[in-house]
Amino acid sequence: MPEISRRVFGGLVGGGAVMAVAGTSATASATPGERPFRSRPAALRPRTRPNVLFILADDLGWADLSSYGAPHIRTPNLDRLAAQGIRFTNAYSGSATCSPTRFSLYTGRYPGRTAGGLAEPIGSRTQGLDPSHPTLASLLKKAGYATALIGKWHCGWLPDYSPTKSGWDEFFGNFGGALEYFSKLGQLGDYDLYEGDATYKDLRYYTTVLTERAVEYVTRDHDRPWLLNLNFTTPHWPWLTEDDQETAAEIAAEIRSGNVLGALLHNDGGSVEKYKEMVENLDASVGKVLAALRRSGQEENTVVVFASDNGGERFSYQWPLSGGKSRLLEGGIRVPTILRWPAGIDARQVSHLPLYSPDWTATLLDLGGARPDPAYPLDGHSLAGYLLRGEQVPERDLFWRVRGNRALRRGDWKYYRDANGRDHLYNLATDAREQADLAADRPALLAQLKAAWEKIDTGLLPYPA
Repeated sequence: MPEISRRVFGGLVGGGAVMAVAGTSATASATPGERPFRSRPAALRPRTRPNVLFILADDLGWADLSSYGAPHIRTPNLDRLAAQGIRFTNAYSGSATCSPTRFSLYTGRYPGRTAGGLAEPIGSRTQGLDPSHPTLASLLKKAGYATALIGKWHCGWLPDYSPTKSGWDEFFGNFGGALEYFSKLGQLGDYDLYEGDATYKDLRYYTTVLTERAVEYVTRDHDRPWLLNLNFTTPHWPWLTEDDQETAAEIAAEIRSGNVLGALLHNDGGSVEKYKEMVENLDASVGKVLAALRRSGQEENTVVVFASDNGGERFSYQWPLSGGKSRLLEGGIRVPTILRWPAGIDARQVSHLPLYSPDWTATLLDLGGARPDPAYPLDGHSLAGYLLRGEQVPERDLFWRVRGNRALRRGDWKYYRDANGRDHLYNLATDAREQADLAADRPALLAQLKAAWEKIDTGLLPYPA
């Protein structure tokens, strides 16, 4: 891989980082010997641009990994990944549902800056990510990276929208937000497994199929650095494992009869035990991809990020957080997040840095020597300076907006408006469960945070009526 130029590298490691906030009560213990994050000395910083493997789980809740506190789910591969790098305790998704978070990750901007990002989530062929909008993939590609997306896209359907229209050289996966894991019948009722823009027939369990494709990609003989977005649908409904072909066939039959959403929601199925099996299967699949990366000889200089697109659903383990998917309480947006980069970051570390999906866009562009498009300024902040030099920047706000909810985090404080239009104020350092409402006690602070939220909101597109 080419060396990073002194100018580009100096810029990326000198970039700002978010002020770390310690003291949160939701900091499940991960591994023996875990210590607060510290960057390496200058002499040990990497000199070449890294590969990027960004693994996104689907509807995985805050504490669904054993390293984040799950008492009944065993995730040895993801726990090992955390032990080899940094486990983040204050990491958030860009939104509380699938496609807006993906918009925020792919663009590095608030979902509400683009028309497609207003759908929560995307559910029709008329909505999607405008191919003219710069993305993480298109900007890294311009900087010399090979790019691929394997798995769930959920940013629009053909013919107008596709990863291959938005900067990814290769695409293998599904366009929609959900599908039956064997038949590949998706949320529009039709077959939804594609290679590029052509359907690809494979009726095996979907997580297995995606894992095989990811293994093949990372073990190729690459002649340049690469970005792989690996987007599993696990553990999103319907609640199916590799042993559930009979139940899957029943769901597929319902989809074909016209009961598409009802069948996929699988309200008459699933269980805590079934969910456990799905998460553990996801962990095993990630383990296979990471083992392939190690065999390929690329492990040392590959940045691996693991996160979830939003908080958990019906069977997820969220303790001690409140709420879940679709809401802006902590359980809907705080997600397990792990970073490993052996060439640049030491193992067995924990960070209480507040961050969210758009920050990863800015960070990965920095690490890859790519520049954002000035016509589309990023809302995320690069963490490169924090990761590589331990730098801090002045406090900034984390902002979220969904229909019926609003939220803003500043330091330990969180402003939240619920679906009834009532404003709340929480101190997350002492009350991660958001049960002690301090709105009446701190009216001036509440007014400040509310005004900050509304100032950002004025720059976003309004929701359609």
